[in-house]
Amino acid sequence: MIKANPKFHPKNKHKSGYDLEALCQSHPALKAFVFVNKYETKTIDFANPKAVKALNTALLKHHYHIKFWEFPDTNLCPPIPGRVDYIHHLADLLKASNINEDISVLDIGTGATAIYPILGVAEYNWNFVASDIDKSSNEIAQKIIDKNKLNPKIELRHQTNSSKIFNGVVNENDRFSASICNPPFYKSEAEALEATTRKLKGLNRAGDEFVRNFAGTHNELWYNGGEKAFIHNYLYESTLFKKQCLWFTTLVSKKDLVKGMYASLKKLGATHIKTINMMQGHKISRIVAWTFK
Repeated sequence: MIKANPKFHPKNKHKSGYDLEALCQSHPALKAFVFVNKYETKTIDFANPKAVKALNTALLKHHYHIKFWEFPDTNLCPPIPGRVDYIHHLADLLKASNINEDISVLDIGTGATAIYPILGVAEYNWNFVASDIDKSSNEIAQKIIDKNKLNPKIELRHQTNSSKIFNGVVNENDRFSASICNPPFYKSEAEALEATTRKLKGLNRAGDEFVRNFAGTHNELWYNGGEKAFIHNYLYESTLFKKQCLWFTTLVSKKDLVKGMYASLKKLGATHIKTINMMQGHKISRIVAWTFK
């Protein structure tokens, strides 16, 4: 059993840790990466991208009944416990707004794994429109959706303009309960490499041959101007679609961006703004949500 994380959302299936024996039964490929550490605890090497991918695949198979989840090793492998935390916090936000039925969510930058729609359907049976700028990622995600027979619940759309977020994706007749987004964190490949070097040092793997333990392509990891530029583009475009979406939400990795977001949103006419803190291991992240209703 990999240790528990009581700071996860109360509904998070992973707050009590991972039962590796059960996960290996659901996904036998995980067995090759399990070992007993110096504390005589079964675990995996979290600096090994193949081990991380096998673990997350096992979590999806065991807890969410996903039978097929295959994508290239070059694409970002999302950590399931953190991703499903976002879904649970969004469910709380919608419930507090008395939105309990016919929930439809727009996922901006869904990636090759379509992870948020998969989890949102599995946990709450929501409907999703999911967009991505990378055509090949959309093709891979579509295969995952097809193989798991999720087509009635998840629709993929290709964003053809890298400078746009909602424009070109949202149709005139679309109505969404909420949008979700996990923005690119970095300004450049160099900044992404620097962050990974720090992470490997934290995993006592400094000096190892370079490896990014969650992988990721350039569209998934960096954006011209970084997280700040992406988010402020997102804030502005949300004003153009305020009649079609009730809550706009995004993950924000850098705490110092939140104050500026609030100032911008107030100028843009947001009527309610909320920050929802999430704790995942040693990492603190947050969701910022706003509405114009």
